[in-house]
Amino acid sequence: MEESQFEDVLDDWFIESLKTYKDLHVYQLEHPTQVIEWTSGKTVCVAGYAPSHNEILELRLPLKLFADENKGLCAERDFKVSHGGFTDGPVRCLKHVPGTRCVVTNDGRSSDLQLWDLGGDDSDVIRKTGSIEGSRSASESGSRIAARLSSPPRVLHGARSSDVRLSELTSGRTLYTLEADSADPLTSLQFVSDSVFLAGCCNGSVYVADTRTPDAPQLSPPPASSASSALWWTDASEGLSTCRLVRLSSSGQAVMSDLRKLGGAVSQAQLEVQSRRCDLGDVTVSWAPALDDCVAVSGFSGVVQIFDTSLWRSELQEARPLFVHRGHTVSSPPEDGVPVLVTHHVWHPELPRTLLSAASDGSVHVWDWVDQSAASS
Repeated sequence: MEESQFEDVLDDWFIESLKTYKDLHVYQLEHPTQVIEWTSGKTVCVAGYAPSHNEILELRLPLKLFADENKGLCAERDFKVSHGGFTDGPVRCLKHVPGTRCVVTNDGRSSDLQLWDLGGDDSDVIRKTGSIEGSRSASESGSRIAARLSSPPRVLHGARSSDVRLSELTSGRTLYTLEADSADPLTSLQFVSDSVFLAGCCNGSVYVADTRTPDAPQLSPPPASSASSALWWTDASEGLSTCRLVRLSSSGQAVMSDLRKLGGAVSQAQLEVQSRRCDLGDVTVSWAPALDDCVAVSGFSGVVQIFDTSLWRSELQEARPLFVHRGHTVSSPPEDGVPVLVTHHVWHPELPRTLLSAASDGSVHVWDWVDQSAASS
């Protein structure tokens, strides 16, 4: 795209964004990140994934985002670095441990974990404090990590369904291991209550396990229409009684099921995504924590798409997105013909339509989108 054409596209999108966003803030990292993790309601942690030396940063979101009234009078409109440090290797997975100033990372090259102190009021330095040994089995994309508020702090981690374990943070002691029959690479690990968790495998199968019991986990097989070559990513809404599970394939097929009866699909859809060859860590699908029926999808291209799952039916039909965030593609032209890809996104835990997204050009956006269908009704 020529420079004049790019500037025209950018101008058109900027004018459109005045109507489609309630808030939109842009930040540029020195190097791109594949992780965005909330450390509080107003701060997130990001880290680079270059092969060797990387920054790990805690960023404070623009205060204007949280101003209820008179946003124009709020002076703080930019991201701020509150704490920072350096890693010796890449960061492919990062999880904050609730109730602490600790994050746990994995480099994507082994199943070992690295422990980090985020610092406090007396120090702005993020420093490594220890490690937890993972399984010795080979891993294609490193460990997935899950954490929940507990005392003492614990983390759930594993690269494959056969090596998932719950470890005590301070001692590294193993408190629980998942007794799975397979050794499939994982695309997700997620607590849905204090003791029940889901382990989503790349073939679409999902294990449901309870850390309080040695009983064998419940296994939900891959969706019936699953192609053997497809990769699957999984996310679940919070709460055991109302938990819904969404599985998304590399071909764009989305299948939703009820955690209480995982045998069949409640609904399904063929999403309008740009098909490309994906790796295990490329795609993110996530339920909105404070907005009914909405999931966000990214990693197929340079956009983040929001879908309304209440419109999905039992028969497979095409689903159009409710909203598309194109900010990363329009603000950064392709370099040497390589398009910008969204590397990760997260919903804000409390603000219903606010998300953060990061892209391969190092950009980080925080945006609060407007539901045009609701606005026009």
